[in-house]
Amino acid sequence: MYIRFVNYLDTLNHFRKEKISNRNFLIILAILVGILAGLAAALLKSLTHNIEEFLQSDWHWKYKYFLYLFFPLIGLFLSVAYVKRFIKKSKFETGLTPLLYSISKKSSKVDTHNIYSQIITSAITVAFGGSVGLESPIVTSGSAIGSSLGRYLGLSYKEITMLLACGAAAGIAGAFNSPIAGIIFAIEVLLPEISIPAFIPLLLSAATASVVARLFYSQQLFYLVTEGWQINALFFYVLLAILIGLFSIYFTKANYAVKEFFYKINHPYKKVIIGGLLLGAMVFLFPTLYGEGYITIKSLLRGNFLAVINNSVFASYNTIPWVIILFTVVTIFAKSMAALVTLGAGGNGGIFAPSLVMGGLIGFIFAFTINLTGLTHLNVPNFIVAGMAAALSSIMHAPLTGIFLIAEITGGYVLMVPLMITSAISYMINKGTQQNSIYTKALVDKGELSSPEDKDTTVLNQMRLRYLIEKAYIQLQVDDLLMSKMNEVVQSHKNICAVTDERGDFKGIIYVEELFNEMVSNPEKNTLTANYLVHPATSVIHEEDDVKLVLKKMEIDNVWILPVVTKDNIYVGFVSKTSIFSKYRAFLMRSADYV
Repeated sequence: MYIRFVNYLDTLNHFRKEKISNRNFLIILAILVGILAGLAAALLKSLTHNIEEFLQSDWHWKYKYFLYLFFPLIGLFLSVAYVKRFIKKSKFETGLTPLLYSISKKSSKVDTHNIYSQIITSAITVAFGGSVGLESPIVTSGSAIGSSLGRYLGLSYKEITMLLACGAAAGIAGAFNSPIAGIIFAIEVLLPEISIPAFIPLLLSAATASVVARLFYSQQLFYLVTEGWQINALFFYVLLAILIGLFSIYFTKANYAVKEFFYKINHPYKKVIIGGLLLGAMVFLFPTLYGEGYITIKSLLRGNFLAVINNSVFASYNTIPWVIILFTVVTIFAKSMAALVTLGAGGNGGIFAPSLVMGGLIGFIFAFTINLTGLTHLNVPNFIVAGMAAALSSIMHAPLTGIFLIAEITGGYVLMVPLMITSAISYMINKGTQQNSIYTKALVDKGELSSPEDKDTTVLNQMRLRYLIEKAYIQLQVDDLLMSKMNEVVQSHKNICAVTDERGDFKGIIYVEELFNEMVSNPEKNTLTANYLVHPATSVIHEEDDVKLVLKKMEIDNVWILPVVTKDNIYVGFVSKTSIFSKYRAFLMRSADYV
């Protein structure tokens, strides 16, 4: 069956190469990716919200609210159990960091199971109270659709990467009904060096996904009623941006601390128990933490400023303003911990939704507090929206995504100037202390990803050493008579030879020039063996090494070529600067235009 399927794909590829240009074929595939990603987004949102509706409304039991202490634990357990049973991988990767790694180090290969596994695990996690968002899973699911389709059709690396980005853009477009934000996200976060022609597949994919998702799930995320913004409020927007910028630095550092805490816990179900119980306690005390948290933001935008404290154990104090302020501030920090605990304990989700909720709550409590002082009167919904954009921009290092996403999902285009001001300032504050985003820092620290400014490293990270290995060099064994190998050495036109033992274990190299001198001047030349002239290599490299690391070794040792061996020291071949530079130029030419 599999062979028949492969043959069918080969036939299809042959037909399309004859009848359809590569550019047009990529556009057709972008539309197809948009349709599939739009369906995936609609399925994920519907599945999650139906499970939530059942747990919160359809199921009636006298003491069911006490189960809210255990719902997150149940969700985490089911999510981890699904991964262990069906995915069967030692580590099921979530978030956008693995996606960036796939582009940088895995030739844009995203495992096909992510198409459905991301939907299943994130729906379970969030519906049972996991305090994260659905956006990162749907981005990964859409990217897996694009990557898998490109690989099955035998497309090149750049074309697979483009379809991966189309899937990501379509995921955002379908999840938020925001095609512009989807395109900008793909460019700003995944493909920072994209060229103008590549906009066409992204546009079509995002627009298609938005239409398809809207057909099946038409509910608007947020409703904003505003008459615009006032000039005299600009100073307070700047203050809000500074406040959120500082908060984003805290959140970034807290993210690493919580990850480190759970990383030290080896047993996955021990993580589930600890994280689930912590999360359940927080959700019980702060109901806003349940799931994505968008319900609270919707209520605040409608003018229900008691939404944060209502339905909590402190609801009886909702007439005291300072209690509302204190409770909201604690909720903001609790939301940050709840989101990070959910992810650390094995749940699947993203920080899109937590960023929006935390930013919205900061904007609300800032404007609410200023209004209570009597200094001036601020439009609270406007500051909620501005806070959402600022938090997303600073935490994700994606200011354009923050601006256009919030403008699209709230209809708040009249607030474009405040959105731009708050997003830019908060982003610069975070960027000033955190050079890399919450998604990229771990990869950059490991040398697996470069910053967008470092184009050389970006290209080198895309190169694979195994494709640079030259195997045309003569391989001699230590006991070989040199005279008997002279014809082979001369015909190879190489200036060095590799020397190994009988099983291929690398021993060193022989310089051909030195070999010729010995053959001319040494009276015992007929009895000389390879072992007589072998020199230990200054360094050896392995097939798995990064190309950038190889170049660094060459510079340190002041050599032009290095031998390649396996982990068991078995000789493989040689890699030279010439082959690296040739491949580098080829990559630059390929990257000049994505379509």
